[in-house]
Amino acid sequence: MAASRSHTAGEPGEVHDAATRGPLPFQRAVASLAAARPRPEVRLAPLPAPRRLAPFSCALQAGVTADGEEVADGRFILLHDPAGDENWRGEFRVVTLARAELDLELGTDPLLPEVAWSWLTEALDVRGVRRREPSGTVTRAGSAFFGGLAGQPPRAELELRASWTPVDPDEAGAHLLAWCGLLAHCAGLPPEFPGDGDGAAAVTALPRRRGPRPA
Repeated sequence: MAASRSHTAGEPGEVHDAATRGPLPFQRAVASLAAARPRPEVRLAPLPAPRRLAPFSCALQAGVTADGEEVADGRFILLHDPAGDENWRGEFRVVTLARAELDLELGTDPLLPEVAWSWLTEALDVRGVRRREPSGTVTRAGSAFFGGLAGQPPRAELELRASWTPVDPDEAGAHLLAWCGLLAHCAGLPPEFPGDGDGAAAVTALPRRRGPRPA
């Protein structure tokens, strides 16, 4: 798909403006995103959208704040190709990234990747959003500091990349709120709704990282 066909939303104020451009299904999906209101700890902002992944796209970045500190962040991208995509099995695709710092002990848990992925599926299930063709990766990394940073404590990080095809693009806002719920869970915040995160796989919330970030 040529970049010249791309229409993106992401500059300040353009998430809502994108609802007035492009095919009607894309307009409705973007309007649904613009109407979504996540929990107060999660702040959303427009982000320049990728120009080569689909003819139409809309992107948001998110940060989660707890105790006055940002403890998780990520991005949410909605792609639309009116011609459809055989890999998506549809005309829309949601592409996401979530990152959070972890308690060191949890960062070494061999079950962490499976549990983190289950948090995503449970967050979507709680919102009742329908999807197909999910895929993604869970990556964890540990850092040790030396030289001028030797005084910094070791840290561990989680990165979850996931994409899926929404069955009903008019529910795009619900998909965004579900992803915001995942991001908040990764940040160690308590559930937003009764029963959220009570599934068998979600045995614990991610403890929030303590201490200053390295310089």
